Amino acid sequence: MSRDDRGFPFAGMTRLALAAGSSLSLLMVLGTPAYAHVKWFAPYVVGSAPAPITQTLANGWFWLGIVLVLAFLVATVVLEKGPVGLGVSGALDRVSLPLWNRADDFMRVVIGGFFVAIFAVGGVYLTPDLHTPNEWVSWLQLLIAMLVFSRRTMPLAAAGIIGLWVIALRDYDFFHLLDYLALGVGVAGYLVLAANPNGRFYGQRFAVLRWGVAIALMWSSLEKFAYAEWFYPLVEERPFLTFGMPRDTFIPMAGVAEFTMGFGLLWTPLIRRLSAIALIVIFTAAVYPFGRIDLVGHSLIMGTLFLIAADPSPSGLKLQRLVPSMGSVPAGLLAALVVICGAYWGMHGLFYSQSANQPVPVDANGELLTHIPNAEYPHGVVDSAPQP
Repeated sequence: MSRDDRGFPFAGMTRLALAAGSSLSLLMVLGTPAYAHVKWFAPYVVGSAPAPITQTLANGWFWLGIVLVLAFLVATVVLEKGPVGLGVSGALDRVSLPLWNRADDFMRVVIGGFFVAIFAVGGVYLTPDLHTPNEWVSWLQLLIAMLVFSRRTMPLAAAGIIGLWVIALRDYDFFHLLDYLALGVGVAGYLVLAANPNGRFYGQRFAVLRWGVAIALMWSSLEKFAYAEWFYPLVEERPFLTFGMPRDTFIPMAGVAEFTMGFGLLWTPLIRRLSAIALIVIFTAAVYPFGRIDLVGHSLIMGTLFLIAADPSPSGLKLQRLVPSMGSVPAGLLAALVVICGAYWGMHGLFYSQSANQPVPVDANGELLTHIPNAEYPHGVVDSAPQP
């Protein structure tokens, strides 16, 4: 490759790059507070009816966010195979090469560190909002941390992650635990594949991890559309998070930012890497207002994002020609929205249709709760209505 191909021709990139950069910068600003998982910091009821999807489709701010994202994605597709895209990719390769050369060691340290942190927090399954009174759960998570540092025991660590998710079904609804299924499967799949360097699918271990993170982000983003009111306590307590925007303007656009950057992790190589970098900045910025729990809860995702940004391989969607590539951007985003939104609203209706008329639990101040405390079932929703 010539020096010209690896360089940065600023004159030729100005208009498209500035448009793409402006769109990405705005979405990064909008996304910053959105990545604090609302279930860790504000009251909610998983079984309450979500806002109809038609309400989101009628929201002009939702469509403005979509237009900004499409501008960034199309501009990146145009630039990716040209001198600008090759120059950016080359710069990323040079900066991230030391990390990529030790990618497996880095990922195992991230996974081990996460489970040590969860052990230190204590009293939770896998994530800060899944509380449990069973002390053995914390010790099992410490054991998982120890198991990831030997190839022989990495499959056992994977089994422990999936096992804890299944055990949590005793205390939490299946739909609630779907928030953590994709990431858990992605991490467990990575551990299984990385344990056998001679295995047929060893080369796909990071792709499995990337898909798990991408689906987890897209799934969790839908709360901004289905349950915007869950975020009201956060923005009212910390009004600086919205940068002066009205909350009902900010929340749907933040949801678009989260969904589309998760989608970007599955797209072309440069979009994949730029999306990962943007997400790293966003997650890091969210730690300041939301603190240690936010950092612990998101550390697995953040560690994976560093590897996605460092990955120099041409993994991800491969688009051959410019015009079909540009057309595939809105088509792909539309397909992702239809599949993920359809699954979210459809499965919620399937699991909670028979319980739609159940009383909504509230605390002494009238705030929504995740459940009504009960000594026998400490994490389940129980009917608080007086018995006849």
